[in-house]
Amino acid sequence: MILQIPDVLTGEQVLHARRLLDDSDWVDGKVTAGPQSAQVKDNAQLGEDHPVARELGSLIVSALARHPLFLSAAVPLRVFPPLFNRYAGGQSFGNHVDNAIRYASGVPMRTDLSATLFLAEPEEYDGGELMIEDTYGVHSVKLPAGDLILYPSTSLHHVRPVVRGARVASFFWIQSMVRSDEQRTLLFDLDTAIQRITPDVPGHPGLVQLTAVYHNLVRRWAEA
Repeated sequence: MILQIPDVLTGEQVLHARRLLDDSDWVDGKVTAGPQSAQVKDNAQLGEDHPVARELGSLIVSALARHPLFLSAAVPLRVFPPLFNRYAGGQSFGNHVDNAIRYASGVPMRTDLSATLFLAEPEEYDGGELMIEDTYGVHSVKLPAGDLILYPSTSLHHVRPVVRGARVASFFWIQSMVRSDEQRTLLFDLDTAIQRITPDVPGHPGLVQLTAVYHNLVRRWAEA
């Protein structure tokens, strides 16, 4: 499932993030790439231990914890501390798959879902689309600042060259309590349906039964 999650950060939070990021020192993005990805990765990145990365990462993780659409879609167990990158002057990232395991403070976590949170408005730059492949083809993603794209980490994806302006974003990974993308999608569809019909039939016995089915499926599939 590829899902756009709107308004993860408010406009004010995006402006605050950009003020800090635009004044920060960037390093070669290859520092977090695996051997294969490093061959096709050309961007700038904020150091993982940079104070700005830590401050904004905490802001993003807190925002995600309050966002019902993210929680429903990801069923998160762990969120990797958000990283930050910048593409300009023709920089791009060729086709690749994200590493299956990442290490946060030396602790391994499985990457079930990949996320990109856009911090530059689409009109600020030309190019820079995130291209994600799945069984239905290739999807081009270029979202408003503050919006996030969530997709399976098993997906081949790349970032097209930025030929004008700068593309600034945060990227990170999620280990879900539900490992299977198919099972997560079923749970998300069921949860969405329950939320849609609740205002119309708030006390209906069938709604209680559907909610019980949702939680029993989570209980069957979740790893916590």
